Amino acid sequence: MLATATIHKLPVLPYGLNALEPQISEETMQYHYGKHHQTYVDNLNKLIPGTKFENASLEEIIASASGPIFNNAAQVWNHTFFFFTLSPNPKPVPTGALSEAINRDFGSFDKFKEEFTKTAAGLFGSGWSWLVKDKRGKLNIIAESNAGNPLREGLKPLMTVDVWEHSYYIDYRNRRADYLKAIWSRIDWRIIEERFR
Repeated sequence: MLATATIHKLPVLPYGLNALEPQISEETMQYHYGKHHQTYVDNLNKLIPGTKFENASLEEIIASASGPIFNNAAQVWNHTFFFFTLSPNPKPVPTGALSEAINRDFGSFDKFKEEFTKTAAGLFGSGWSWLVKDKRGKLNIIAESNAGNPLREGLKPLMTVDVWEHSYYIDYRNRRADYLKAIWSRIDWRIIEERFR
């Protein structure tokens, strides 16, 4: 029997498309999740049949693919990771081991937020701002252009914020700084603490 290619699917969100309002509108989610995210899934499923990636996980594709296959796989992964960082009822600040690591590596939670926001605001063009943990357990903030993903550098992603214009233009037009200020109230540190373990 022939093996069939892996079919990647749009993940079901744990909240409704209007659940992140007013910071992120239902209309934005309809386009960002329902259209952009879905398109990356659809494109990837069209690109991988007949390639060495047809039965690979997203992480395996991200690690070694290039060109359109990498771009679409990474955007599926990045968007899923981003949407699952957000919550209608988030834990507003980290506690425990993650809080200690943030204080150790950034000085304080407020300083971390300031640095993360500055990195996200300063990323030229489209991309992602990430909080990552390296193999020694040190936390860093990095910016990745386009579909960039820190998994390729052997880093463990803990959180990300999408700064492609499609993530905020409906609600904030070109005011990326306003979007970045607003999104902190939807980031769920309970989820990020789980990833940190």
